[in-house]
Amino acid sequence: MRRREFIKVITGTAAWPLAARAQQRESVRRIGVLSVLAADDPEVKARIRAFRQGMEEHGWSEGRNLEIDYRWAGPDAGRIKAFATELVVGSPSVILAMTSPAVATLRELTRAIPVVFVGIGDPVGQGFVASLARPGGNITGFTGFEFSLGEKWLGFLKELAPGITRVAFIFHPELGPFHLHWLNSVKVAAANFGVETTATPVRAAAELESVISTMATIPNGGLIVEPDAYTIANRRLIIGFAAKYRVPAIYGYPRDAAEGGLISYGPNVDDLFRRSASYVDRILKGEKPADLPVQQPLKYDLVVNVKTAKALGITVATTLLARADEVIE
Repeated sequence: MRRREFIKVITGTAAWPLAARAQQRESVRRIGVLSVLAADDPEVKARIRAFRQGMEEHGWSEGRNLEIDYRWAGPDAGRIKAFATELVVGSPSVILAMTSPAVATLRELTRAIPVVFVGIGDPVGQGFVASLARPGGNITGFTGFEFSLGEKWLGFLKELAPGITRVAFIFHPELGPFHLHWLNSVKVAAANFGVETTATPVRAAAELESVISTMATIPNGGLIVEPDAYTIANRRLIIGFAAKYRVPAIYGYPRDAAEGGLISYGPNVDDLFRRSASYVDRILKGEKPADLPVQQPLKYDLVVNVKTAKALGITVATTLLARADEVIE
């Protein structure tokens, strides 16, 4: 081989990987994430970490072949609408949406961009999908809570504090669209336990404190905190008031008890977000949301905070501790 031809071969061989790497860098896919929690909230950090882990398991990683456009709206309808609009205008390949208000807003704005939701209670009833098996539109995802959980919440709270005879059910009327379903479920259990239930809508911190302080003046009072966008974002405030006024309360997310709440029971949210990455992956590879059936939680966690129980003067039964998935000492 002549020297000039040899140089051409070597040069071409060396240039090929560079060209391939350049092409690989150009094939970056972009997705959006719409959250009703603040960027520095430990809850949303755990959710995003689980989602990223799931994406990496499917071969996607930020900075290599994936770009994620985040929007942290908080529990504010105006900000949710504004940030949802920004994401839609940017035309990402997929949008990952947290909570019903976020999905409802996206549904108003687009019927073309695929949306994968996580933690929605009743996607069929809200009109997000035609059915769980065949969503039929541009939206699909992973449900979070079953309405029968209302009975379990009261059951666990009663088991932990048997003396409870009155329970306030806390919810945000606009950001908690399922409160009537859960309240009905709670009332079914209340009739069996001989417990009186009260629906207590809240929209501000002052209302939260008023409701909880009032329950403290009622003998044998307790709280059930609905897992909606407002109570999730303000869980520390609720946990703090429950501790201040010494009122037993049960929550819907495992991290609520880990952060000082007395007891919590609900789906393992980290697992839901990790699994949601599989649908984002499939959509990025060409599948349609209409053909991806809505999936339900596989894991439910019962978490008991013994430290908080002791502060409230509650002795946790060993049978309940034995059934708990996690015990906070």
